[in-house]
Order: sequence, then structure tokens, then C-alpha cells
Amino acid sequence: MSTTVSATADLTATERARILAKSALFDPPTAGLPDGRRDLVGMSRAELGQELAAIGEAPFRVKQLWHWIYHQGVTDFARMSSIARPLQEKLADRFVVGRPEAVTVQTSEDDTRKFLFRFRDGQEAETVYIPDREEDRGAVCLSSQVGCTLSCRFCHTGTQTLVRNLGAAEIVGQFMAARDSYGEWPSPKGETPRLLSTIVLMGMGEPLYNYENIAKAMRIVMDNEGIGLSRRRITLSTSGVVPMMDRVGEELGVNLAVSLHAVTDELRDELVPLNRKYPIREVIAACRRYPAASNARRITFEYIMLKGINDSEAEARALVRLIAGLPAKVNLIPFNPWPGSRYEPSTRAAVERFAKIVNDAGFSAPVRTPRGRDILAACGQLRTESRRERRLA
Repeated sequence: MSTTVSATADLTATERARILAKSALFDPPTAGLPDGRRDLVGMSRAELGQELAAIGEAPFRVKQLWHWIYHQGVTDFARMSSIARPLQEKLADRFVVGRPEAVTVQTSEDDTRKFLFRFRDGQEAETVYIPDREEDRGAVCLSSQVGCTLSCRFCHTGTQTLVRNLGAAEIVGQFMAARDSYGEWPSPKGETPRLLSTIVLMGMGEPLYNYENIAKAMRIVMDNEGIGLSRRRITLSTSGVVPMMDRVGEELGVNLAVSLHAVTDELRDELVPLNRKYPIREVIAACRRYPAASNARRITFEYIMLKGINDSEAEARALVRLIAGLPAKVNLIPFNPWPGSRYEPSTRAAVERFAKIVNDAGFSAPVRTPRGRDILAACGQLRTESRRERRLA
């Protein structure tokens, strides 16, 4: 290894360690209840095994419980029919199989459903289910943090300061609670359809500033004996936390989406302040290194269309040059207004001209149809009233 490469690797490792240390300052509270019981949701297989060993149970119980919790979605130990009643009672004395509390559930006129979930410490985050309009399936948009630290100018969540990270149980729990809402757990005969078929980590927060909890949650989701979603069914969206992008590719291999929104550092510094730390050149280089990217699994560049800001034909051509050679697609996202926002959506004509230039260059450039605007569930509209002071109090 050359001295330059070695030095770069050392810097990356140091920066990763710094990110993880800062993230730990916003760790969620422990998964324990006031009565001393522990939540089994969010535990890894190894952790579940340790908990069961501590009460004198054999290792094979892990597989049994994992099936009931993550494949069948059962929350009541008394309904776990393959477990004898004495053990059901023993488990109920020591553990729970929890869910976040759905404070409000709103369904849009286009059938998008938004959940406001409250966690055990009273903090809240929003989750959105977006049904496919043509097939019997859809995507669950999960939040990774309460609030956000990035302050992207076009995003409503960015107006809410970071309160804390969500734990693995709270991240997985959003998906499981959404499944509960649709009664979508497999029946004993297997005829229940898989409506909630895709996860997008595009809700509140920057997933890569909560990497450890996100990674743990996604490993649980991808476990074939439980929820069993393929990594191809999971997309992680980042504003460009470059050192952690490499780690996601190495360890999780899920689909990658990058919130780009501008083709010059000058404009992106304004729209996505994180760009001042990880400029466009470094973000694109990380995309070129991403091991899971291929023509079959393209990197998605998210580009919000802001009237008179980033929607010119010149910028479309610059975008094409920027991503040349990458297995990529560009999601063009009409700006979704929210109370107090100062931007306007691009005109339909401007969006169509932009899309044509990108499409003609050989990149797919679908224009995302806004979903759930009437309930503030569309891209960039999520926000809760949680404040860090409430946790400190």
C-alpha cells in the first residue's frame, strides 16, 4: 500500500471514529421498562441468546422466539403456540415484545398513510407508507432520528434540531407497527400478501449519523428467518456522509440513494450545508467506490426541483457530466411546500426539459409524483414537536 493510500485510509478511519463518537452522544435510552422488563425487539440473535441463557433456557429457543417476533409479528407470549405455557409465563414476567405507540394515523387522499409514533421516553418521529399505484405492494419510509442535525434548506425536518438517535428497536418497530396497521403478517397458511415489501431510510434524520443502530436494525430486517427483506428491497438515503458511505457498502450492501440537489459546491453549500464538509467531488468519488452498485442496482441521485434555483438546462447538462460512467438514475423530486418554506416548485415545463436532457444522456430520470402532500407526508415535509429539552427534563 502506498504512503498516500495508507494516509487516506487512516484519515477515513479517524473520521469514522469521530462520527461514531459524536453519534453516541445522542444514543437512545435503554430498552428497559420501568417495571424492569426488557424489550426483545431490536436485540440481535446473540443478545437474545444471552438473555435466554441468563434465565436457564436452551439456545434453540432463540430460533423459536425469532420466528414468532419477526415472522409472525406476535406480541403476546401467550399466543406463541410452540412454546409451553410455563415458559410463556416466564417470558412474560421478564420481557415484552414492544411497538412504538401510534399517536396519530393519517391516510391521504392518494392512500399514503402517515404515522406519528411516540417512543417510551415521549419523543416522537414520523413514518410513511407509500402504496404502489399499480401493484399490491409498497414502501415504508422509516425515520432514523428524532429531528435532524443537517438543516437542509428545503426540508421541513431540517427546521427541527436533533433530539436523539432512534434505537434499533425503534427503527424496526416502525416497520412492524406499520405491518400491524395493515394486518400484513403472514397467516399460518401463508396467503397473506407482502404489501409492505420495501424499506426506504428516507424519513426524519441522517441515517449515517446513526449508523450502528441503523445497521443493527437492517440486519434484523434482512434475517431470512424473520422479516426476510432482501438487501435489494432496502434503500438508504444519505446527504453524503462520505466515510460512512464506504462502510454501508462493505457491511450492509443495501441500495444507496444520495441527496444531491445541486451540481456546484457553491449552491450545494447553501442547500445542503453538509457539503461544506464533504463536497460534491468526494461524494461522487464515494459513489464510484460503492461495491453494491451495478447496472442492476443503480445508485439513485435525488434532485429536488426548486424554481429558478437549480432547474436550468445548463444544470441538467452539468449533472450528466458529473455522474458520467456511474450506474445511476436520477429521481427528480418536485418541491413539496411546508409552512414557512421560502422555495417554490419548478414549473412543469422546466422539469420536463431537465428530465429530457438527463434521459437523452442515457440515465433514467423519472419525475417523482408527490404522495401524501395533503397530510404533510411527502418528501421533505416530515417534522414533529419533539425537543431535546424534554429529554433533558
